[in-house]
Amino acid sequence: MYVGVGIICPYLINVSLLLGAILSWGIMWPLIEKQEGHWYKSGLEPNSFHGIEGYRLKNKDSRTNLPVATDGSNPDGVQALSFDDRRRMQVFMKDQIPTWLAVKGYVSIAAVATIVLPHIFEPLQWYHVVVIYLFGPALAFCNAYGSGLTDWSLASTYGKLATFVIGAWAGQSQGGVVAGLAACGLMMNVVAIASDLMQDFKTGYLTLASPLSMFMSQVIGTAMGCVIAPCVFWIFYSAFPDIGKQGSEYPAPYAIIYRNLAILGVEGFGSLPKHCLSLCYGLFAASILINVARDTVPKKWARFIPIPMAMAIPFYIGTSYVIDMCVGSLILFIAERRNKEQADGFGPAVACGLIYGEGMWYLPMSILALAKVRPPDWHAVFDEKYKCNNG
Repeated sequence: MYVGVGIICPYLINVSLLLGAILSWGIMWPLIEKQEGHWYKSGLEPNSFHGIEGYRLKNKDSRTNLPVATDGSNPDGVQALSFDDRRRMQVFMKDQIPTWLAVKGYVSIAAVATIVLPHIFEPLQWYHVVVIYLFGPALAFCNAYGSGLTDWSLASTYGKLATFVIGAWAGQSQGGVVAGLAACGLMMNVVAIASDLMQDFKTGYLTLASPLSMFMSQVIGTAMGCVIAPCVFWIFYSAFPDIGKQGSEYPAPYAIIYRNLAILGVEGFGSLPKHCLSLCYGLFAASILINVARDTVPKKWARFIPIPMAMAIPFYIGTSYVIDMCVGSLILFIAERRNKEQADGFGPAVACGLIYGEGMWYLPMSILALAKVRPPDWHAVFDEKYKCNNG
């Protein structure tokens, strides 16, 4: 799947991801792990935010929550649009959603959430909800931009940031852990929907579909999800009584991560590992300087400057997918060297096939997992031998 994503993404994005992976997992984390026992306590759990995991999360946040930079291009030098692009622009702008409707809709939903959520999660106060909705549009814009660059939504990053801030604000004595987790879910919903909707708008733009129809489809799908998702959870909860417990078939590992993060937020910045905030400040300043450089240098040089938003993703997610994306770039580069016209025409189709081909397997894989269908014995034996031979 990631090879297909690498074919679609520009070369600069994949190079930025590779540089971020080298900087984080190749240089920073090995050096920080050598300071175990000095900068942070030794013997901590692997997912404890009091140790190396705290550096990974906060240093990634310092590079993602940034003002958006352009690609260094000059607006006066924009090339004339083709007939197809002019037609797409005409259809897209014909049925645009009025600004007043968007503002009123957002304010109405924020008002309902401000009234209802504190009754569902008592530690979450009404002013916490108001603050989240005030910062929501700016963070949603940043997430939509970053998702457009890399095809990865960083909504979970902004949700973790809300967990940390709201949890520390509420305090341990006032149920800060519950308030932080509730704020995380709220922030993720506010931010994630922006990138999803922008992807739908881009699809509508490319297929000459009305943006209003794409928006209504998103609304209908969200309404259906409000009913279907609880039903699916109820089915899982009824079929697997031990769901969410350690050692069970469905341990829900991310629940532990978010709970630990909420506990860390309640304890405040003082509980972070030593020099963690200093590294955050340094990386944040470096990201600002890189973005300024991309905006000020000529276009022919700006295209060689990496994008901090893309560099930040490997800091926490890991590096395995980065190699796959670089392989995708290599495949596209070789295809363009052989025949650029064919590469431009068939490249997106091949990438979509690689992405959706793997995605289509998740449904039968889930059905087989629910039916408790195990792999053939020869596959299991080979897997055990491979594990033994490789430690």
